[in-house]
Amino acid sequence: MAKESNQKLKILYLLKFLYEESDDTNFVSMTQILDYLALCGIYAERKSVYSDICELEHFGLDIISRKGKNAGYALASRTFETAQLKLLCDAVNASRFVTEKKSRELIGKIGGLTSRHNARELNRQLYMTERVKSGNETIYYNVDTLHGAVFAKKKVAFKYFEYNVQKNKVYRNGGAEYVVSPYALTFSDENYYLVSHYEKHGNLTNFRVDKMENIRILSEDAEDISKVTPENFKLSSYTKRLFGMFAGAEVSVKIRCENSLVNAVIDRFGRDIPVLPDGDSHFIATVNVADSPTFFAWVFTFGGKMKIVSPENIAQKFLSAVKDVEKIYE
Repeated sequence: MAKESNQKLKILYLLKFLYEESDDTNFVSMTQILDYLALCGIYAERKSVYSDICELEHFGLDIISRKGKNAGYALASRTFETAQLKLLCDAVNASRFVTEKKSRELIGKIGGLTSRHNARELNRQLYMTERVKSGNETIYYNVDTLHGAVFAKKKVAFKYFEYNVQKNKVYRNGGAEYVVSPYALTFSDENYYLVSHYEKHGNLTNFRVDKMENIRILSEDAEDISKVTPENFKLSSYTKRLFGMFAGAEVSVKIRCENSLVNAVIDRFGRDIPVLPDGDSHFIATVNVADSPTFFAWVFTFGGKMKIVSPENIAQKFLSAVKDVEKIYE
């Protein structure tokens, strides 16, 4: 019975071997196929393997054959091309919110979507750069739980922490749980954030997902977002205008920039913002932002090449912040 059962699995083992050992540049010979099947406890003749390969092609798999001295077979195309898998690995490797351990696990699983030969290239990519990574191993499950709560429109409870100078966790809210209405997960400055309504704050509040622990979905329905936000509120616009996900009053700001900064402004705010020339070497862009220190810090990084020109109170607040920074280094 066992031998007969193995025979029925022959075509599946054949597909597994082609999937793991071959690609468009690496072929496997008939001898290698027969040896592999023998290791799996399956006796097969060449004629039956030829027939199985034809069946796999009929099923829609792109199997190519090579004639001559180095004759062989290969699974040429897959759901993901190698270049696409490399892009996915780069994204995982560059993501701060994914821990080093989880990065290795994910890249290992991504490597399972291609041949063993191509998977080696993907593994090498993991060591191309050294980046600061999150230490929160539950990030996967946090994201999954929060997505579930958003979809179900249920409130969530969790504990939220920061680190002190001793690098120890310090729980906010006196160690008590936060209970919020979750609306969306967004990615900003290499971190995941939960956009939510926290009743004590009275407006939308953003929480770093990698700093959340013991997340629980509650039976209580989340507050309708239309009841806790202004009329004509758009969540997409809200996340776009924030810097570092620090909330603040929304304000329309005009910034005067050297022409060399046009790409930086478009990268930050998109191509739809109003941009008007101001002389031969400058332009003025009108952007909606959150009035927050992180917006000022972004403007400051460009030195004298960018200036806030209106409204006056925001321009003055920025100049005051710059003076405070200059005093520190006097």
